[in-house]
This record gives sequence, structure tokens and C-alpha cells, in this order.
Amino acid sequence: MEPSIRVLVADDHAVVREGIRHVLDGSHGFDIAGEAATGDEAVRLAADCEPDVVLLDVSMPNGTGLDVIGDVRRVAPQARVLILSVHDEAEYVLEAVRAGAHGYLRKDSSPSELRDAVRAVDRGDSFFTPAMAARLSDALHGESDRTARASRLSLLTGRERDVLEGIANGETNKEIASRYGISPRTIETHRESLMRKLQIHNVAGLTRLAVEEGLVPP
Repeated sequence: MEPSIRVLVADDHAVVREGIRHVLDGSHGFDIAGEAATGDEAVRLAADCEPDVVLLDVSMPNGTGLDVIGDVRRVAPQARVLILSVHDEAEYVLEAVRAGAHGYLRKDSSPSELRDAVRAVDRGDSFFTPAMAARLSDALHGESDRTARASRLSLLTGRERDVLEGIANGETNKEIASRYGISPRTIETHRESLMRKLQIHNVAGLTRLAVEEGLVPP
């Protein structure tokens, strides 16, 4: 017979902890190793009771779930961390993953989904509902796009950035050239260079990038 999964439950609401205990204790293969009502208590108990899985609420006093993930993993390196929260916005999920969480589950999930999530992270898998996984994927792609844009912007010379700002402000080559005391032909050369570096080949795209990066007001 396989040993039961030892679960530490950390949530500042007693009724939530009682509900989780009821769901897990009422099923074969789970053992509630401890309960914590605060972040610092979760860290202390994680070190003391050697859990296999730590269920962490995002919102707790004396250290939120997101704040203490790293400490929990440090004092209980064998433990897998599953975040349980009412929040499912991509930024929360992304922050949890970055901090070291192995899964993320909404509090309104079904009892069977909670049990499946605990089993999944215990055996070494990650657990995210399909909707949450999609949000996480979108957030990661968006961050990757922003990083790529920032990297390309760093390739621009100071004058190319000046030209980009001018284009985004709706100025013509002649107007930009007049402001900097250079020829319109030179501005055109800078314009071609920044388009090549940014891999953007129309004014609308350049304007959108300049606004997104805060070079000009929206």
C-alpha cells in the first residue's frame, strides 16, 4: 500500500481549512499533516511536519502565499507547493510560478479537482486548469513580446529614437529634420534604419510601439 500524501493546509479562514480537511481526509490516500493560518506559521510548520504538498492561500497575514513560497521550499525542499486562491488573474499565476509554485487552483474548484491537483503535484507534475494555463501562456507570450521590443529598442541610436518619436507624433521628415538641424534625406536614412532594426515597416506600427514603450503619450 502506498503511503498517504501528507498535506499542509495554509489559509487564514478556519472554515476553508475545515472544508479542505473534509475533502482530503474523507478520501483514501491523503493525510492532513498540519494547518496554518498565517504565512510565517506555514513556513514553521513546513519545516516541522515534513509535508509532501503545501496548499497555500494567496491572501494571508504575516506573509502572503506568494511571499512565502520560497521560504517553504527552502525549509521543506521535498514539498511541492500548490496555490489555492480566489484570484485567477494571469499576473497572480505568473508570480506564483516564478516564486516556485508547482500548481495553481481556484478556491471554487470541485472536491475532485482539488484531489486531482494534490495528486498531480505530489507525483512531480504541474497542475493548472485549462483556462488558467491559457492565461499563463498569454501572460508569458506578452512578456516575451515586451522583452523582445525592449531589446530591439536598445539597438537604436539616440537619433533614431528621436526620429521614432517624431514619426509617432505625426511629424514629417522635413519637420523632424528642421528641429534637429539636419537634412530630410538624413532623417529618411535614420527612418529606414530604425524600421529595419525594429522589424516594423509602417507608420502605424512604429506609432503603436512608441506609445507602448512610453516614448510618446497615447
